[in-house]
Amino acid sequence: MSETSALENVLRHDRLIFAGGIAAVMALAWAYLLAGAGIDMSMADMPMDPTPWTPSYAVLVFVMWLTMMVAMMISSVAPMVLLFAALKRKQSATPSPFAEAWIFLCGYLVIWAGFSLAATLAQWQLDLAGLLSMAMAATSATLAGGVLLLAGLYQFTPLKRACLRYCQNPVLFLSRHWRPGTAGALRMGLRHGLYCLGCCWFLMALLFVGGVMNLLWIVGITVYVACEKLLPVGHSLSYAAGAALIVAGLIVLVHTT
Repeated sequence: MSETSALENVLRHDRLIFAGGIAAVMALAWAYLLAGAGIDMSMADMPMDPTPWTPSYAVLVFVMWLTMMVAMMISSVAPMVLLFAALKRKQSATPSPFAEAWIFLCGYLVIWAGFSLAATLAQWQLDLAGLLSMAMAATSATLAGGVLLLAGLYQFTPLKRACLRYCQNPVLFLSRHWRPGTAGALRMGLRHGLYCLGCCWFLMALLFVGGVMNLLWIVGITVYVACEKLLPVGHSLSYAAGAALIVAGLIVLVHTT
């Protein structure tokens, strides 16, 4: 009994340290966003001139997107990573369970880094077309309405349901996709990142509607994503949000005609 109690104490202590590290990463990401992410927002209501991007500005925008994805997604993936770390800690053959847990998390974030690159390229093209304001929000009602409508429709697709199922159930994911070792941790992180991307990428596209650096919009999407993944009513919430987005998109599109 004493050995079991000692193991539980070790697990609890390690879990607190690892959770504290995750919280610190998330806090730093939010602090960077609150500081403006290096983007000048002083003329946010004015249309943005379609001027060519410099390499340094492109890197700045990519870092902004990546930091935003870290801030928005870590809270909802934390239960998965903590469970992975706990299972690794119980395996006596694993010398550094929390190192592998960080590798899992890094693999997950690599997928969102790929999304951040795609979002940066999309923002560049929208800038060139003159379709974004200085707040990085769509200046075209047709564009905004189309994104809202398509994001709503995506909520009802089989791909969305399949990806959300794995995001909602860490035990299901880990039981079906468990791989041993450091390379296995990376592969599992990448795979879970793909499921998470499949679940949430269109929701992130909504940032172009409300404004990429609109903190209220960012917080709102973050809270919704966490609720969709962590609450028992996640699937119902997904359908309700999809219906609301479809209605909102149709209203915006009708008002443009």
